[in-house]
Amino acid sequence: MIRTIAALALTAFAFVAGAPAKAQDLAPDALVRKSIDEVLVVIKADKELQNGNPKKLHALIEEKVLPHFNFSRMTRLAVGRSWAQASDAQKAALTREFQTLLVRTYSTSLSQYRDQKIDVRPARFAAQDKDTVVKTVVNQPGGQPIPIDYGMERTDKGWKVYDVVVDGVSLVTTYRSSFNDQIQKSGIDGLVKTLAERNHSPESPKAAVKVDLKK
Repeated sequence: MIRTIAALALTAFAFVAGAPAKAQDLAPDALVRKSIDEVLVVIKADKELQNGNPKKLHALIEEKVLPHFNFSRMTRLAVGRSWAQASDAQKAALTREFQTLLVRTYSTSLSQYRDQKIDVRPARFAAQDKDTVVKTVVNQPGGQPIPIDYGMERTDKGWKVYDVVVDGVSLVTTYRSSFNDQIQKSGIDGLVKTLAERNHSPESPKAAVKVDLKK
């Protein structure tokens, strides 16, 4: 359930591109707030998204979400120390497969949204800061609030997300453990192969915090 909420919050960036203000002109908390407000309206009005239309979900994320995430940095953080040992070709392959894995996970989870409300807290950062955290809280009907924090960095194309922390659990740290185990067993190429096999599996990735690449 936690990864489901994370997926919803991540996909909230989907409609920034259509907003009057350019994404690169928005403060990080304003970027998150505007995006969430707009995407929730779209999800509530779109039965195909709610019913899990795979093509529509993938198209939504590929076109609208990916530009607001730094998948290269996310992959580097998830791989950890082994990143320095990888060749340029291996780094490109890891980033591509990790991005695909996350897109499939978010696509699977997005349709599970119902009536959660997301509050965005003001971010604390100075004009010269290049890194900040945007804190949000997901309020669920009949459930405990879930905090979701976005690690964001300033780039020449606006603020980009490089990590998501759900209820204290970091996305990149969660994957790092499984990635390192796989690298120890079969090296960088083994991890790429495992990710590629998972991405070509007809079974959709499950929305769970624990990541097990062996399943």
